[in-house]
Amino acid sequence: MLTACREAGTTDMSYYRWRREYGGLKVDQARRLKQLEQENARRKCLVGELHLEKAVLADVAKGNL
Repeated sequence: MLTACREAGTTDMSYYRWRREYGGLKVDQARRLKQLEQENARRKCLVGELHLEKAVLADVAKGNL
């Protein structure tokens, strides 16, 4: 398997990291996992922005500019 990694131009470390993360998954399951991770990251960003807006609005309501 490691010769296939060398032929593909990836490192052994990348192979083992990928195997640890996705080893038991089928291709469609791995794709779905990747999609969910991207969606989760996007939502975390939106939640962070909402918390920031809420804090700013609370400061404005208190008169702290």
